[in-house]
Amino acid sequence: TSTTTPCYDHSLIPIGNVNLPCYISLLLSKLALLRYRQRYVLGDSAMHQMAQSSVFLSGMGTLGVEIAKNIVLAGVKVVTLHDSRLCDVWDLGTNFFIREEDVQKQKKRVEAVHSRVAELNPYVQVNSSTVALDDITDLSFLLQYQCVVLTETSLNLQKRIDHFCHSQRPPIKLHHPKLYPLKIFVACDVLGMCSRVFCDFGESFEVWDPTGEEPKELFIQNITQENPGVVMCLDNRMHGLQTGQSVCFREVNGMTELNGTTHQIKVLSPYSFAIGDTSSFQSYLHGGILRTVRVPRTFHFVRRPLKQCCHLHDPKLLIPDFSKPEVPLQIHTTMMALDLFQEHHSRLPIAGCVQDSEDLLKLVEEVNETLKSKACMNAALVRCVSRCARGCLAPLAAAVGGIASQEVLKALTGKFMPLQQWFYLDALEVVQPLQTLPLEEFASRGDRYDALRVCIGESLLSELHKLRVFMVGCGAIGCEMLKNFALLGVGLARCSGEICITDPDLIEKSNLNRQFLFRPQHIQKPKSITAAAATLDINPELRLEAHLNKVCPATEDAYNDTFYSQLSVVVTALDNVEARRYLDSRCVSNQKALLDSGTMGTKGHTEIIVPNLTESYNSHRDPPEEEIPFCTLKSFPAVIEHTIQWARDKFESAFSHKPSMYNTFWQSHLSTEDVLHVSAGESMDGAFQVIKLLSRRPARWEHCLALARLKFDKYFKRKALQLLHSFPLDTRLKDGTLFWQSPKRPPNPIEFDIKDPLHFGFLVSTARLFAGIYNVPLNGYSLNRIETDETVKKPDQMKLTVSSAEEREAISQLEEAITTGFVTQECLRMSPLVFEKDNDSNGHMDFVEAAATLRARMYAIAPADRLQAKRIAGKIIPAIATATAAVAGLVALELIKVAGAYGFESFKNCFFNLALPVVVLTETAQVKRTRIRDDISFSIWERWSIVGHEDFTLSDFLSAVREKYGIEPTMVVHGVKMLYVPVMPGHSKRLKLTMQKLVKPSANRKYVDLTVSFAPEADGDEDLPGPPIRYHFCNRA
Repeated sequence: TSTTTPCYDHSLIPIGNVNLPCYISLLLSKLALLRYRQRYVLGDSAMHQMAQSSVFLSGMGTLGVEIAKNIVLAGVKVVTLHDSRLCDVWDLGTNFFIREEDVQKQKKRVEAVHSRVAELNPYVQVNSSTVALDDITDLSFLLQYQCVVLTETSLNLQKRIDHFCHSQRPPIKLHHPKLYPLKIFVACDVLGMCSRVFCDFGESFEVWDPTGEEPKELFIQNITQENPGVVMCLDNRMHGLQTGQSVCFREVNGMTELNGTTHQIKVLSPYSFAIGDTSSFQSYLHGGILRTVRVPRTFHFVRRPLKQCCHLHDPKLLIPDFSKPEVPLQIHTTMMALDLFQEHHSRLPIAGCVQDSEDLLKLVEEVNETLKSKACMNAALVRCVSRCARGCLAPLAAAVGGIASQEVLKALTGKFMPLQQWFYLDALEVVQPLQTLPLEEFASRGDRYDALRVCIGESLLSELHKLRVFMVGCGAIGCEMLKNFALLGVGLARCSGEICITDPDLIEKSNLNRQFLFRPQHIQKPKSITAAAATLDINPELRLEAHLNKVCPATEDAYNDTFYSQLSVVVTALDNVEARRYLDSRCVSNQKALLDSGTMGTKGHTEIIVPNLTESYNSHRDPPEEEIPFCTLKSFPAVIEHTIQWARDKFESAFSHKPSMYNTFWQSHLSTEDVLHVSAGESMDGAFQVIKLLSRRPARWEHCLALARLKFDKYFKRKALQLLHSFPLDTRLKDGTLFWQSPKRPPNPIEFDIKDPLHFGFLVSTARLFAGIYNVPLNGYSLNRIETDETVKKPDQMKLTVSSAEEREAISQLEEAITTGFVTQECLRMSPLVFEKDNDSNGHMDFVEAAATLRARMYAIAPADRLQAKRIAGKIIPAIATATAAVAGLVALELIKVAGAYGFESFKNCFFNLALPVVVLTETAQVKRTRIRDDISFSIWERWSIVGHEDFTLSDFLSAVREKYGIEPTMVVHGVKMLYVPVMPGHSKRLKLTMQKLVKPSANRKYVDLTVSFAPEADGDEDLPGPPIRYHFCNRA
């Protein structure tokens, strides 16, 4: 019998793409495809809302252009850039979109940056305006915008515009797409070492998703029948919930009153929580799943616009650094005084002007008297602010620009909690140690670095110019980091500095929304080379060298000790822990500072690692990710993540591993004649699998469909029948409990129905992948009529199990196939597939989504949409440009400290979550010393050294260590090889062997690092660990 596909309208399907409208729940727009990592942060609803919104942004200085970049990359509908100032030489060191020719032609800043901002995102309408914006401007033009952002404007103008925006707002729900009278106001500034952000989201602002966290599902072990009822998690697993969160119950047996209801929880322990009165409910029997529920929150900014002095004099402050909790209020007071200073003098304080400094100090005292809670006066801080107020630290602007941009996106989408209401971030640790330098250090020299020189002085600026930096990774963080390097003048050619970057990846379309140095014309070009060229466009004075290598043990010939010895600092822009750990080990070995950072959605972290001052990246280890048990994947999936991972594993097995194994077999047996000449009793590895693949090899599209049809029955019918045969529905365990109870779900076999769009989608996507690995041409194949042979059965030989006898039978079958001419030269090659999640035309995600959804249907699990399936199958890390810009700015501030050889107390690590918002700056972890004996200790940064010669024996090595360091070695290990363990048989004979013979180094190897243990102080104690000992084979080390 045969069945035929129903007729579908394929007009929406791109050429070569078999995804059918009825098979896909949502066709993604081009914009969504470009920004899929951001979709995982914001979600489709917020993305849609943002794409209908308009923003007015005034001030195209260092902070304004950062915000413009971030919100245009995010994908708002309209951005109007406003500025009336002319380009200045100072702008070259603070604004990455202003060029030397713009300064020479005396362009207005907004004219210079407009086209460069616009090309970041062709889907955003970018307008420019140079009209006056002052105390008499008619503000009615702002009614067309949902958010107004001000930088570089006077406090009086900020008050006026905030009052205007605040007065336009009735209390509405922002996330209702057609209601747009809301006018959100954001003001921010960077003045020298200080920065601030102020938000006014109106009297009533509803947030529909306060945290952005994915809903969490947990299995239930027990629920008590009392007041309050206590929920225990299955297998004593930690729930990770917080008091006040809400959860919804389903599939609870016995206490069925809970199913479909939502309860607020109170955490009792890491494994249990209370949910309210359950005493009147039925007794709990078994099973049940709970899922966290997003609860909207309303935030009130009642009567707190800037115009009302009570807000300025009683500020709500977010404190980022609890080692100096008093500083935000001090800076609030000082920056208010700076606003008054500008109002009085029409300028900022001049660097080094004593009179200006004293005037500012008096204004600070006056402002402080008006505060409800008085700030602790800090004259040194005020003088520091006065000295560098005219300058600019571009990395500080990058960090604050990322934070402020996220507030704009919150305003437009109603997603994440808004800032209430002031945030101050300072670079006090960078600037304050420089206060004793002579004023000449900070004097203007008429070049692009004047704004930076005002803050850090000429000497430290010269150290930045001389830096030799190695940055690994040129993705989103890498692009932002290079921008900061260019503005700071890191690695100038004339100062013998250099930036070396490496990244093996090519630019993909999906990179364009965060990796702002890349444009559509750069797609499929190397990231490192393209990023280097774009960075030189910002600052042509840099020396940049771009590589295409990974940094791993395989490339140690390129990145050897000589390479590291020439570096000043290493910067990571990586997306995986393994690479970070390797790079950290190389930095520790070569005594180099390492600046690490990373993001995941709105979260970000920075970690600063400095030789002999801090712990290293490898000094701490996060708990390993919990892997899904094999039996769960194979037979007992409980949640959609299990079915998606199962589908991903099936892809790897069928379309990658087996074809690779097939090719390896024929590479070992170069021709069919080699197989025929195998001895009678000889085994051939892989013959069994090869004959299976040969026996099913398709020659035409119809054959591929037949294979796909067999896979359907195998995956979704026969496996279920087999499992139910082994464990019938009424099976009970030894204790009498049912075998099939939560989290185990009994499978329901699926009968193939070609009229079912999901069945059809699996059939076509699987057939396409079979055609790909077997090199079957697809030209001319049609989706309008597909027939399947419902009588086809699996060949008998596929039922073989591997044993020596059956393997010989497989070899005989293979020989028979060769001698009869069935195996041709074309048959000796398959094309393994490499899973690629981002190319929707290749059918990879079509297979994974269809297979995962069918398996979910078979086990009565709620399915996932394509976006969620892609995230899980592709292990995609959510990302957004705002967080990327923030971490890069914070790291670049620490780079200045590294260049200046600052002390331990100056360095700061950071963790932030822009969604909440939370910013936490902490001291770095101080390096620990391990005691061997009272007079002998070491840290991770220390390495002992022994220099040998050609005839240097193991005994000589032990004696040299004892004589040089005064302690007796007891064990020597090289990597995983034990060179000397006294209790091991035969090891005493090794004492006479040369180190060269024991270690067997490669020809060009000059040294090895050995792990050595030492004798304990008291008999019976364990051996003592020591630092690595670098053994040099000769004096050429």
